[in-house]
Amino acid sequence: MIEPRRVVDAALDGERAWVVGGAVRDALLGHAVLDVDVVVDGDPAAAALAVARASGRGTARFALSDAFETWRVVGPGHAWQVDVTPLRGGGIEADLALRDLTVNAMAEPVGEGGGGLVDPTGGRADLEARIARAVSDRSFAEDPLRTLRVARFACELELAVDPHTAQLARAHAPELDRIAGERIFAELKRVIAAPRIRAGLALMDELDVMAHVLPELSALRGVEQNRYHHADVLDHTLEVLDSALALEADPGAALGLEHADAIRALLAEPLADGLTRRDGLRLGALLHDSAKPQTRAVGEHGETLGFPRHDVEGERLVRSILTRLKASERLRGHVGALTRHHLRLGFLLHDRDADGILPRRALYRYLTTTEPVEVDVTLLSVADRLATRGHKADESIARHMVLAREVVGEALRWRAGETRPAPLLRGDELARELGIDPGPELGRLLAELAEARFAGEIRDRQEALAAARALLDPPAG
Repeated sequence: MIEPRRVVDAALDGERAWVVGGAVRDALLGHAVLDVDVVVDGDPAAAALAVARASGRGTARFALSDAFETWRVVGPGHAWQVDVTPLRGGGIEADLALRDLTVNAMAEPVGEGGGGLVDPTGGRADLEARIARAVSDRSFAEDPLRTLRVARFACELELAVDPHTAQLARAHAPELDRIAGERIFAELKRVIAAPRIRAGLALMDELDVMAHVLPELSALRGVEQNRYHHADVLDHTLEVLDSALALEADPGAALGLEHADAIRALLAEPLADGLTRRDGLRLGALLHDSAKPQTRAVGEHGETLGFPRHDVEGERLVRSILTRLKASERLRGHVGALTRHHLRLGFLLHDRDADGILPRRALYRYLTTTEPVEVDVTLLSVADRLATRGHKADESIARHMVLAREVVGEALRWRAGETRPAPLLRGDELARELGIDPGPELGRLLAELAEARFAGEIRDRQEALAAARALLDPPAG
């Protein structure tokens, strides 16, 4: 693959143009650079055309922002991209002075012999010292989204925030309330997907950013729970996230080596909005108890009795949060379903018979009710249970984990289509045989037959017909 920096150098050699920002920073860190920002003292459209021509066939070029005259060139197979913008302030140092952090305010001239690093704010020294420092006192006033970007860069690059920069960020964090949801979500997604997500969330809280990006999460602080919990709702939520992170790192440790590879493959699948199912699980861990403050039931002495319907109300709240952030319907539905069903595996414990066997019908209802998050929500339930260490915790965790190991295997097979019961009768056939019209009653009968077949109670067409007739006309008495 042709490196985008080489393409830019070849295309714009001799032009007044600079590679700026993250591409320079990442190159200094020794990282692969596939996303290059270029500023030109001239026409960005013409410069983008030159880059596209230099990179050959399979390259796309288009205007990214008319307001800021930004053009994007995407390499063959979307392997890399180059964004070209006009120089601001009349010179490269003036342009860099308008950026957010010193580590992002470095530039290199393009082409052969163009000169060395342009670093007017000490970005290289800060990068070596692993410090996130604002370029100027006006950095956050110019764009309050940068308060969230500080947390994002700090967790992605393992930077410590300079104390004065932290003070500036806290002062401007309330201005995030006027920033468009899609811009906030673009940064928040990077924190969610980061290896050091916990550090990013902690920094968001420290900088007062969390209260304006995810106020529903901040609202969990200090909400006490009943004796089956050892922590308030916020600390419990963060411990659920920790358990989810441990599951994604080593699913076999909790759920058995036989399922580990399949779980890893599932979590790596793309989900929506540039996130994977792993990231969806992280979001589910963070938001699954978000409705507990408004559903808290208290006793006569003010003690917490429980949080009735926090799963149902939580689904509505999660959808509202993700709608505010302009997330896709697919992501809203996925995380909403995780929230709605996160208690359901625990309910299955009550369906075991005297010998500890889970009836096939109960398992079928679990799988069909939670689909298409049947595996994901089982993982969330495990993380939730492992993070709940109050009264009788060891006993409850042991029982839950035995069931979870059984159910996760069933859920993986169900999702792969291995155990889905093929219908023994089509709807029109069943309606004709029974002499009934299409409608809700026919749908109920078909659902009952599917459940009975999954349970192994019917095996062929004749048994299905007999079962349907019995369901339609139950015996008297």
